[in-house]
This record gives sequence, C-alpha cells and structure tokens, in this order.
Amino acid sequence: MSTPCICFGQQPCGFFPKRFLAAKIFTARRLQAELGGEIVFFYHDSDHDPRETTTILHYLRTGEPARLNFAFANKVQRKWTPLYLKKVLPDWHANTARQLPAYVDKRWAEAFKKIAPTNIADFCLEMYRAMGLLENVRVVRSSDPAVRRAACEVPDFFVDIPHAGETVRARCVNGALQLHEGGDCHVTLPLVDFSREQVSPARDTRLRWMQSVVHCTHYVAGLGEQAYLRKADAPEITYINRDEIEKSDEAYTEI
Repeated sequence: MSTPCICFGQQPCGFFPKRFLAAKIFTARRLQAELGGEIVFFYHDSDHDPRETTTILHYLRTGEPARLNFAFANKVQRKWTPLYLKKVLPDWHANTARQLPAYVDKRWAEAFKKIAPTNIADFCLEMYRAMGLLENVRVVRSSDPAVRRAACEVPDFFVDIPHAGETVRARCVNGALQLHEGGDCHVTLPLVDFSREQVSPARDTRLRWMQSVVHCTHYVAGLGEQAYLRKADAPEITYINRDEIEKSDEAYTEI
C-alpha cells in the first residue's frame, strides 16, 4: 500500500483562519494519528474573491461580533487580482494591529504585528503558521509556477494577465478572457498568449488539477465542498468529512 497522503484544501480565508479551516486541520491530524503518512495543505492562493478574507472576531469585553477585512490598493486589485498578489497595505496593517488587543489574546495580537505586510496570501499563511496550525504540514500553493507547470490541463480555468496596471485573474470562456463584474455582467479582455505558469483551475476543475500534483490518498472536505466536488475526477481518493465545529464561518483564535 502507498504511504497515506492526507490533503485538505482552502483559499486564504481571513487573517485569522475561519473555524472550518481549523476543523479541516484537526480532522487531518486525527486521521494521520490513525494512518500515518503526511498532511498536505493545498493552498488555493490563486483565488481572487475579496469576500473570502472577511474575518469575524468578537469584542473580548462585550462579545459583540465585528467583521474585519483587508484594505485594498484600488478597485481593480480588490475585485480581480489574485490573493497572492493583492497587497497588504502598511497603514491597514498598523491600524489593525492597534485594534486587535480588543478582540484576541495578546499573543495573537503580537504575532499579527510581527508579520510583514507583503501580500494577502503570504500574510494569512504566516499568521496560520504563527498560531502553530501548520506545524509539520506541507503546503502546496496554486500560485507556485512549478505546481502550475506540473499540473494537468483542465477545460475550465483562469489566467493571470495584466490589466489596468495590475495582474488580474480572468476566466477563459469559449476562447475569450472575462472578468466578472457581478450578476450577469462581464468585462471581456483582449485574448493574449499565455503560458501554463499563468493558469489556475476553476472551482469544478480544481480537484482534478490539484490531484495531478498532490497525488493524495485521502481528502478532508467541508460541507460546502461536498456539494460541488467531482469525485469521479479522482475516484482513487478516500473522501473524509471534516469534523463539525460551531460558528464555522467565524475566526479561529483559540490558544
């Protein structure tokens, strides 16, 4: 039998991870304790949706919730630039660091302050590491050019291309490159030559694309994923439901 490779996937989901990501990690660790092998975090930092990084915290004194998110350099970067290229603004970092003691334990506020304001994907990943969540977990990033070169071709994909002074993630639809404006509205960009290093998968082709690189034996999936995962694309995988966790969309900030 092959050595178990236990994988879970997630895009950056807040500068403190959402509780459902923590649950995936805990489930993977429990499974590893039973089976052995390694844990792989497929970090889909090619995603571009700014809503994904909304971080729900609670005031320590009152328990009232607050929804925090990164600030963005401009409209184009906010809407369409992939998360591994969305900049973390130094002013936002400094202002948020001053606020955090009202929401989280001093340890996490100090860890946040020490993380360099580079890009959103790196920032989130370093915060998760500072919290000890990714100890002995191998991270595979969808933005990594080596990963993109090694991945299989898929029929539904996005392409990172220049637009309006930024890099944007445009979907390839019937030979055209499109940016989603909202609803049924799209902006069509001129078709340009692109290489494999610019390509990342869409939601419905992500599993096949990921598996062609990771070759996992087990995949820990959340409730939302179960609804759209095309398991027939990777029938060799054993699919595991993540453990249940309360308030799954809120930030995980436990010590």
